Amino acid sequence: NQNKKVKIFRYVTENTFDAYMWQILENKQKFISQIMTSKSPVRACEDVDDAALSYAEIKALATGNPYIKEKMDLDIQVSKLKLMKANHTSQKYRLETDIAKNYPLQITAAKERLEGLKADFQAVKPLLEKGREKDEFSMTVGGKEYTDRKESGTALIAACAGLKAVKTSGQIGEFYGFQMSAEFDSFNQKYMVTLKRQCSYKIEVGKDALGNLQRISNVLSGIEKKAAETQQKLETLQQQLETAKEEVAKPFEREQELAEKSARLAELNAELDKAERSKKKPAREESEQEAPPAEKPSIRQQLKDYAAPARADAGT
Repeated sequence: NQNKKVKIFRYVTENTFDAYMWQILENKQKFISQIMTSKSPVRACEDVDDAALSYAEIKALATGNPYIKEKMDLDIQVSKLKLMKANHTSQKYRLETDIAKNYPLQITAAKERLEGLKADFQAVKPLLEKGREKDEFSMTVGGKEYTDRKESGTALIAACAGLKAVKTSGQIGEFYGFQMSAEFDSFNQKYMVTLKRQCSYKIEVGKDALGNLQRISNVLSGIEKKAAETQQKLETLQQQLETAKEEVAKPFEREQELAEKSARLAELNAELDKAERSKKKPAREESEQEAPPAEKPSIRQQLKDYAAPARADAGT
């Protein structure tokens, strides 16, 4: 095409088969739009393949039967309603699984973690009181107790390095009732220390001795915040469980519409089948009323008929 501008005209003839062809294109566009989108894709796409016509339906459409268009629309609507019902049933099964298994497990785990966080916070609360963490300090590393912060930080780094040398992980000390274990992360090339009492808390160990102690203090100070977050998560899980129980009890909201349209579709199919049979019946009756063809005489009878005139001439 060498033209700078091109105009495209689309024509549709009223009361013709064009409307159905555009309907198919519309359904295809809806189907493609569910995939080609910048948003998160949907879990299930509607089935639009049921819009295809059979040769018998096209032949009936050409005769101008008003029931054909209604049947096509009902076929599509019933198919969509059945798909919606199947999705509703699948969602109901998922909710039943969540109610019976997933939510109880998550709620139990959240309760146990919340109790552990509260217990750990009560244990570390005296240490976090204003000025207490600076006045009193005690850390056990490698079986030796340290009261000097810098010395304990240096001993902590040395203990981690010792575990790396023997390529193992294990307990290296204790800090206010929290057991300290260390390991070397070979992938990220760094030391990790885990403080455990009721719950576990991980920190990264650097080269600064005092900086490592500050990291430990920050982690212990954040226990109260973690407890509040776990409490909120627990309440959310309990609310989701109640909502799931309400949703699983709801029936398919368009069940009556599906039943009515399915019944109407069955009536239309019966009418169309009856009309098709009525067209074929007169042809069969006409063929039955035709006179049967005369039987062809046998060869023996033909010979007798041929010999009869000859015998009569001989007698005269």
